[in-house]
Amino acid sequence: MNAVVAAVAIMLVLSLCRIHVVVALIIGAISGGLVAGLSLDATIAAFNKGLGGGATVALSYATLGAFAVAIGKSGLAHALADKALALVGRQGDGAAMNGIRFLIIGLLLAVAISSQNILPIHIAFIPLVVPPLLYVMAKLNMDRRLVACVLTFGLITPYMFLPVGFGGIYLNEILLANVADNGVDATGLNVMSAMALPALGMLVGLLVAVFFSYRGDRRYDMDAIARTERVDVKYSPRTLAMALVAIVVAFVVQLWLGSMILGALAGFVLFNLSGVVKWKEADDLFTEGMKMLAMIGFIMIAANGFAEVMRETGEIATLVQGSVAMIGNNKPLAALLMLVVGLLITMGIGSSFSTIPIIAALYVPLALQMGFSPLAIVALVGTAGALGDAGSPASDSTLGPTAGLNVDGQHNHIWDTVVPTFLHYNLPLLGFGWLAAMVL
Repeated sequence: MNAVVAAVAIMLVLSLCRIHVVVALIIGAISGGLVAGLSLDATIAAFNKGLGGGATVALSYATLGAFAVAIGKSGLAHALADKALALVGRQGDGAAMNGIRFLIIGLLLAVAISSQNILPIHIAFIPLVVPPLLYVMAKLNMDRRLVACVLTFGLITPYMFLPVGFGGIYLNEILLANVADNGVDATGLNVMSAMALPALGMLVGLLVAVFFSYRGDRRYDMDAIARTERVDVKYSPRTLAMALVAIVVAFVVQLWLGSMILGALAGFVLFNLSGVVKWKEADDLFTEGMKMLAMIGFIMIAANGFAEVMRETGEIATLVQGSVAMIGNNKPLAALLMLVVGLLITMGIGSSFSTIPIIAALYVPLALQMGFSPLAIVALVGTAGALGDAGSPASDSTLGPTAGLNVDGQHNHIWDTVVPTFLHYNLPLLGFGWLAAMVL
């Protein structure tokens, strides 16, 4: 059995059995290394070598968590939640309540999309915005699986379609650059045209989740929410204004220096200087914020170790070559198998950005040999990389929503985020990505 398939399968099965994702990643990585014929020492050495690759991301999320707690201290998110709660209290009929539901969904979707392009802070907004809204969502009997799907859509679709912010990095600096490096003339290619159909598949999945799968009511324990979120948070026009200024400062510093860590620290220091966060509280608040996103950091570190073991086995190329042996001259089958292999790789690695360089070197020569057009190759590689970002236990596009929705312990990462996003996004993305490869 191919070591990559074995490692990903073991990791997924353990995760579905409610084994912690970090443990599942470690066991999956070691199993994959042993299946590939690596010694235990070599497997552990490869895993340890990969851990350093996730350290920067982990530290970024830790500091962003501290910044998010400071913004929470300002009362900005609670002010928004109080406005929504007041609307809920004034509205009695079902149609009006549904209107408030869609207002919250629209707000979260807009913020998630903006976090990838307009204000590129990625998942840092989730622990800031979502927990104060849990009480409101529970009053509306909103299914948190729906919110997870909305957030994941907003975290993934913009970068795979819009060449701005994180999308500019994914589409231009990673996707087109790697495709060009492996023999495709990318001059004049419109990457948005290549990724339009896959992005449409994501939209179809979102609409199914909103209007069919999770449109019904789901009840949550209000006391559990009250114990974690419905605390008295005092805010004033001054603290709200300082929160907005701190967000702008963090954004400017991040763009100026290219560092999320320094941007978040600048925002946190501004809260200290303004008095919104008292000096004697700063240490405890920073520690609290780091704890809030610590799990994501550890999972990302473990995922980098997993990815390094998969590279060390050399069986990613073997997996692709085995697929080639099944293909012959069948272009439709070739496109489908390339997408499925991309899904497996990304679900294990947890990052579409890290997957592209791996699969481009393998897919582009094969696609050229099969006669795919340059635009179709871009669509294939781009979709294969994005596949698995939704629905991966180790992806920040699923870890982020869980971090916000599970503060009261009522939202399971695997069954309430990973499985719903896998079903609603990976399946249509497979279909629409295959269609793009066929028609472009």
